[in-house]
Amino acid sequence: MTSPISDADRALLTGLIRAVPDFPQPGVMFRDITPLLADPTAFGRAVELMVDGYGEIDRVVAIESRGFILGAPVALAMHAGLVPVRKVGRLPANTIHEDYSLEYGVNTLEIHADSIMAGDRVLIVDDVLATGGTVRAASNLVSRLGGTVIGVSLLIELAFLNGRAKLTDLDVRSVLVY
Repeated sequence: MTSPISDADRALLTGLIRAVPDFPQPGVMFRDITPLLADPTAFGRAVELMVDGYGEIDRVVAIESRGFILGAPVALAMHAGLVPVRKVGRLPANTIHEDYSLEYGVNTLEIHADSIMAGDRVLIVDDVLATGGTVRAASNLVSRLGGTVIGVSLLIELAFLNGRAKLTDLDVRSVLVY
């Protein structure tokens, strides 16, 4: 499902997302959101669209690294705590980890073991849904800590990579779909 978006909002946001061919490797079309982030009107509108329709939550789980940029204002807008999910070795306290596949390799994510409490209602936030591996790993981490993923909010979905197929049990909402 995509979040409801007007033609004006779609034009505003897509006009500020730069397509960078062959990054980070040949054959990949990278969607660069940094021009959108530099525009306060577009950035603010993107956050509004990402929180639209979600009820009360306890935590926003933001996935490294651009998910942090979007997750922080989403958490503030929703009056929720922010929990970073990072690549292995970057969190200082006791963690649990989960391996995942992405469109051009394999990696590991981890979360602080005390960051989600049993029963916490969690919204996962990231910039792009590609193959679904990072979101699936983040969801698994939340579940292992006793939280409930009430939704996944994404700025961009790359539909041709079929990441939703790994996330059929989750309420996935994307502002923009390519």
